[in-house]
Amino acid sequence: MEGMAGVKIPPGEDQAEITRSMRDLPPAHYTFKIENFSLLSNSKVDNIESGDFEVGSYKWRLCLHPNGNKKSNGDGHISLYLAFSKANAPPIGWEVNVDFKLFVYNQTHDKYLTIQDANGRVRRFHGMKTKLGFDQLLPLTLFNDESEGYIIDDCCIFGAEIFVIKHTSKGECLSLMKQPVNGRFTWRIPNFSALQQISCKSGEFSAGGHKWALVVYPKGNSSEKGKSLSIYLFLEDREVFSSGRTMYAEFTLRVRDQLFKKHFEKKANCHFSNSIKNWGHLEFMSLDELNTPARGFLVNNTVEVEAEIHFMTVVKELSGGGPIIGVKT
Repeated sequence: MEGMAGVKIPPGEDQAEITRSMRDLPPAHYTFKIENFSLLSNSKVDNIESGDFEVGSYKWRLCLHPNGNKKSNGDGHISLYLAFSKANAPPIGWEVNVDFKLFVYNQTHDKYLTIQDANGRVRRFHGMKTKLGFDQLLPLTLFNDESEGYIIDDCCIFGAEIFVIKHTSKGECLSLMKQPVNGRFTWRIPNFSALQQISCKSGEFSAGGHKWALVVYPKGNSSEKGKSLSIYLFLEDREVFSSGRTMYAEFTLRVRDQLFKKHFEKKANCHFSNSIKNWGHLEFMSLDELNTPARGFLVNNTVEVEAEIHFMTVVKELSGGGPIIGVKT
């Protein structure tokens, strides 16, 4: 019987549980080469183990049954297992979750037969179960046939890749907040025409669990100096973000019309982070329009600037216990 990529599959095996495929890339973590294999298979040796190798802070071994593990339905097959080294076997009550692949090198095709559990199944090593693998890795009739390429000049090669799933006790909960409480903030700036500083910042206001402020450049910022009013929404407490985390917000910046309520406004959105502290409009509105008395934006030499946050993401850190689930390392 043949499976993926022309790989011959032991008859009668449940293909929903184990998958086999061919690949060019060698095993990432360990290679176990055996010379004079016939002497081993013709001896009374039931199994042979590789030396220790370390992956994921644990020491491992490969355990090979050259004539099959007869105690576990492996008769007539090569049986191959991944085993905890006796130097660091987990104590009773502990377990280590592992996603692993075992390999047999096909020397004729220069490819590696890859054997692994199907559907992303994760194996649990623990104090009472320190060896896991495949009872029926390959039929002996297939493996011992030199024309198949797994054993050439009485030499064969096995391998392993191991991904230890470590529990980090870390996570996060992302919630989407629409119209956060206190999400509208109005800043009255008196003596506006007399301001001499390049920029001025409002006092802090809180919305959605974060501290914000407005920043205004009365005579314009950068290329808009002398031409436009520049306004930005400033995230004051961005340093609380862990590395790489962002907080998305959609908001409106507004200069209020104090006479006719026909406010001038522009929308904006931004992924705020440790490196992006503010966002807004360099060319918010022309200084000529701002200073036109009939428009109502500058009244009694006072300008009213407003920020309204419509939507934002809120992230809370999660923590938990237990040695089982986590991230691959």
